[in-house]
Formats: sequence, C-alpha cells, structure tokens
Amino acid sequence: MNPSAETPVGERRRGLQRAVVDWYRRESRELPWRAPERTPWQVLVSEIMLQQTPVARVLPVWRRWLERWPEPSDLADASPADVVRAWGRLGYPRRALRLHAAAQSIRDEHGGRVPDDHAALLALPGIGAYTAAAVAVFAFGQRHTVVDTNIRRVEARLVSGRALPSRSLTAAETRLAEELLPDDVAESVAWNQAVMELGALVCTARSPRCDECPVQDECAWVAAGRPPAEKTPRGQAWKGTDRQVRGAIMAVLRAAEEPVPRPLLLADVVSAEQLAAQHPSPPDVVVEHLTKLWHLPAPAEQRERALAGLLADGLAAQDDGAVSLPA
Repeated sequence: MNPSAETPVGERRRGLQRAVVDWYRRESRELPWRAPERTPWQVLVSEIMLQQTPVARVLPVWRRWLERWPEPSDLADASPADVVRAWGRLGYPRRALRLHAAAQSIRDEHGGRVPDDHAALLALPGIGAYTAAAVAVFAFGQRHTVVDTNIRRVEARLVSGRALPSRSLTAAETRLAEELLPDDVAESVAWNQAVMELGALVCTARSPRCDECPVQDECAWVAAGRPPAEKTPRGQAWKGTDRQVRGAIMAVLRAAEEPVPRPLLLADVVSAEQLAAQHPSPPDVVVEHLTKLWHLPAPAEQRERALAGLLADGLAAQDDGAVSLPA
C-alpha cells in the first residue's frame, strides 16, 4: 500500500496524521530532551535511559548524568565503576556500560560529536535499530521509521484492530509503520513524536483512555468493539527472581568504596562478629544493603548464579576473593 493523497485511503491517512500531530502540539509533555536547545548527546542519553523505564524515573538521573558528563568525551573518560554507580537504581545497568562504550567510540571515531548519519549511529557499540532511528529522527530531524512499543500499540489498534501488537516486532508491523509515515521530512518527525506520545499518555496498554483519543472515530479496534488481546501479557516478575538478587548485589557494590569479600555477597545471614572478621568497619550504608541482600529468600545457587552473571556481564569484577564495580 502506497496511497497517494488523492485516493480515499490516502486522504484518510493524511487525516489521521493531522489529527494526531495536532493533538501532540496541544497535549505533549515538556521534556528536556525535546527542548529546542537539546543536543544530540542529550537525546542519545535519553533514548538509552528510556528503554523499559518510565519517564518519571529517568528524569532525575538524566539531569544528574548530563550535569556530570555534558559531552560524550566526558563520559568516555570516566571509569566504568563511576558510570555504573551513577546509573543508580535505574535498572538494566548494562545499558550504562553500552552508553559508556558508545561515548568512547564517539570520542575516538567521530571527534567527540554524535554522528548524524544513520549508518554511523547504528555502528556505535550497543546501539540497535530503534535507538539509531530515534536519534536520527529526534536529534537530527531526519525521516526514518521509529517503531517502539507505544507506536506499535497505537498502530495495531488504529489500523489493524488488534488490542495489542505481537510480542516481537514483525515485518508486517514494520511495513505498516513505513506506510503511515508522512513523506515530508518535517511531518515525519512530528508524526513519530506524536504517535509515541499518544501511546504513552492515552492509548496505554492496560487502561486506554479512548474518549481522549483524537482519532477514536477512525480506530479499527474501537469500531470492532475493543476486543481483548489474544494473549494478555504478564508483568515482569521481580520478587524472587535472579534480577532481584542481582539488583541487591549491585546496591552493595555501588555503596562500597572498597571491594566486598565474596562470601558476604553469597551468605544468607552473617553475624556482627563474622562481618567484622571479613570486612572491618564497613560504612553503615554498606551494612544496610548487605542486610537487605542477606534477607532475600534466595537459595545459595541463585546467589551464585546472580553474581556469576554480573561478573560475566562486566558489571562487577573479582580480585583475590573480593568483588567490586568494574575498574
């Protein structure tokens, strides 16, 4: 399908585009990475941080991050330990190391400036298809198809009449996104921004506010009576998972200025005497996080597995029986 503006399908597409973009201009959130004075580096940092993480959690970390490392070269010169520690509790801390690696590549191969070429963005370490397209669009105003979870959900409902998109991006979804993308460059940028925001604020996964949707009358899903999803996605578990144990270990390592003896990270409970024997005079904040780790209902093999995963991912380092953040 490649309808011209003169065909009924093309006219409908143009109407959808105008309605959604007009809504965005009235209702969009004011976010710093959307400000006119934003830099490509600020956009890149936001795109990495926003992956699987809500805006409210990202905003304070993003601001502190850019205050500390306002340019890619600033981050590139930092140690991995400082980078992981600054990531804090944002979640999925491997993103911090990927961003660090990208910053080093930008410093070494692009003169410290985020490249504006889509292929060059895609070649940066840790940058996938979505992030490369998003930075090209939102930082440099180029015409590319951006397909995130919000966009996929809006377009699945609006055009395909399905409550939710497939679990993984399909070729059909990519084709649909390409067909809906305006031909004009500036309009394509506005459309990508607008559909993404519509999915984040109105066309949400669990409680869509259809009465507030600017294209409700054109929505195939609403017209079909809002049929339920074929498969209802389950929220990601946290309690009792390896991710919870990994997070607790990382909290200890972020708080510690000295390497932490490995047995303390793997124990169920440690007495004050045992702690003093293995780690004399640890700071109170380290003891606090160790105590939380010890009280997790995690068997020994799970603790071993979580620590081994952190070491394998480069998020932790071990030397002479003690564990720390990567140097």
